[in-house]
Amino acid sequence: MNKSIIQQIEANKRNPNLRFRLKDRTEEFTRSLFLTLFDAETPVEPNLKKLGDLFSELVDLACWETNNPCRQVWEKYCDMLPGILDLLNQDAHAIYRNDPAANSVEEVYMSYPGFCAIAMYRLAHELYLYGFPLVPRLMTEYAHKLTGVDINPGAKIGKSFFIDHATGVVIGETAVIKDEVRLYQGVTLGALYVEKELKNTKRHPTLENNVTVYANATILGGETVVGANSIIGGNVWLTSSVAANSIVTHTPDIKIKTTAHES
Repeated sequence: MNKSIIQQIEANKRNPNLRFRLKDRTEEFTRSLFLTLFDAETPVEPNLKKLGDLFSELVDLACWETNNPCRQVWEKYCDMLPGILDLLNQDAHAIYRNDPAANSVEEVYMSYPGFCAIAMYRLAHELYLYGFPLVPRLMTEYAHKLTGVDINPGAKIGKSFFIDHATGVVIGETAVIKDEVRLYQGVTLGALYVEKELKNTKRHPTLENNVTVYANATILGGETVVGANSIIGGNVWLTSSVAANSIVTHTPDIKIKTTAHES
């Protein structure tokens, strides 16, 4: 191998903290945490000990800024786990209650991509609130890879959240979703436009209690609020607020032409 090529590659590897082992360990941590909370055959106490050891490795890999108090997070995070589990059980029962295709709540836990994405989001969100670097985003990206659902860990999501079918759902960092909200596949809760200087501003919409958003609807903008009990129909493009108890629909221009000749 040409030594000059090797030297050029080595000279341009300019990120000493870019260690992809962090991504692998985060996915291992997330899966193990999921099983600890839900799997009847996974013992809680010994697995939490293993998770603590794995979390220490995540600290070593992710917390290269010395003033970030990462090592203090694990015990606080463990204190949050019973509350997170309670929220996730409410999510699972909301899915079972709302979807006629669900034959059991066990089916929801094991086979619904929407529940998997919500679970990994909720587990990541608390670490995000503690300011733990990079790991929360890697956790939700793991869910994205598994389910096709992209929920930023910074989003604020209330109780009994239901994503049906799930694939293609995008929920931005500053989105606010309140209680008993239902989303269908392909829904986007996004920003009107993307500029780096908007980082610390609310860029994504708010959905009030008991809102339903049907497939492939797009709702954009930090000032956009969908009022309680509203229904947003499929394929709607919405960039302004709607009052409570509204129904918003999109009417496509569909034309059907028969070309077959009668015999």
